[in-house]
Amino acid sequence: MSDFILETAGLSKEFKGFAAVSGVDLKVRRGHIHALIGPNGAGKTTVFNLLTKFLPPTTGTIHFEGQDITTEAPAATARRGLIRSFQISATFPGLTVLENVRIGLQRKLGTGFHFWRSEKSLDALNGKAMELLESVDLGRFADTITGEMPYGRKRALEIATTLALEPTMMLLDEPTQGMGHEDIERVVALIRKVSEGRTILMVEHNLSVVANLCDRITVLTRGSVLAEGSYEEVSRDPRVLEAYVGSADINDAHH
Repeated sequence: MSDFILETAGLSKEFKGFAAVSGVDLKVRRGHIHALIGPNGAGKTTVFNLLTKFLPPTTGTIHFEGQDITTEAPAATARRGLIRSFQISATFPGLTVLENVRIGLQRKLGTGFHFWRSEKSLDALNGKAMELLESVDLGRFADTITGEMPYGRKRALEIATTLALEPTMMLLDEPTQGMGHEDIERVVALIRKVSEGRTILMVEHNLSVVANLCDRITVLTRGSVLAEGSYEEVSRDPRVLEAYVGSADINDAHH
């Protein structure tokens, strides 16, 4: 077994001649929390879409757990345990928090969206769903209608519904976006907790979150890898400072 759970080589994506992602070689170490950072338009979301097979690459390869998944269908890749956490819009705002997690569990079981199944068969999933909610500190919100939840708690629910699919590797797209300080702290603690026994790749704008949480950081700019290393290494790299702020201190760029 390689130390690297996910490896891309020469990964590129062109849209009508525009290179959104260009020759990206990414290696994510098993068990790490790895961040993709970079200015807007750097290609971070496109990389996520390529990894989860929502887009086919123009060139390059993707290996997960040593298997070439470059041309695999998105569902097949998800079944391998490479799973992206979607923002709450992907859940059902009119259902309770518990029901949303239960749907995640149903998907994992392959029973699909069998809403017409007897309540009895769904009750069997309630215990497991409650366990997941407790693990993200949402037990007391179980009967709350999802759409009425506070924003930061919705992000915790997204993580719970993703955990229901039993990911080996989780892709988190801007998990603290739009949050206040208190919510950010809670979500950072949650990510640290759920990272035990799995690998996490995250796109994140908030550099203090990255500094606190991530083992390794890849900096993208204009679709290419500019730098990679620990937060200490990349935050001192003059090319990274230049890319972010034209030369001011990276640590001032996000205050």
